[in-house]
Amino acid sequence: MTETRYTKDHEWVRRDGDTLTIGITDHAQTALGDLVFIELPEPGRAVAAGEACAVVESVKAASDVYAPLAGTIAAVNGAIVEDPTLVNRAPEGEGWFFRLTPANPDDFATLLDEAAYRALVATL
Repeated sequence: MTETRYTKDHEWVRRDGDTLTIGITDHAQTALGDLVFIELPEPGRAVAAGEACAVVESVKAASDVYAPLAGTIAAVNGAIVEDPTLVNRAPEGEGWFFRLTPANPDDFATLLDEAAYRALVATL
């Protein structure tokens, strides 16, 4: 069963078995505007929770994408490097950034659930 959580940095985190898939939320891609460049981490890289590990650039700004939890990068989505606008078109689907094998899978429960994320966005 897949379950989705969120971070205060506007990333979504979808758990499917032992792997987490991470991307930016629709709110984030809307705020950034049309994406023109994406840099992804190397598979196999160990990351700490909150570590900047990817970069997105739009016509408006550049922004970091953070590791929501500590772990190891398992895979990256090369399709968004070739076509960054895929993130604009499908931010919480085909526009995912990377997959992470978490160091401690139980930490997933510390992320925001959908209701808490919606409440956060409502304050912006």
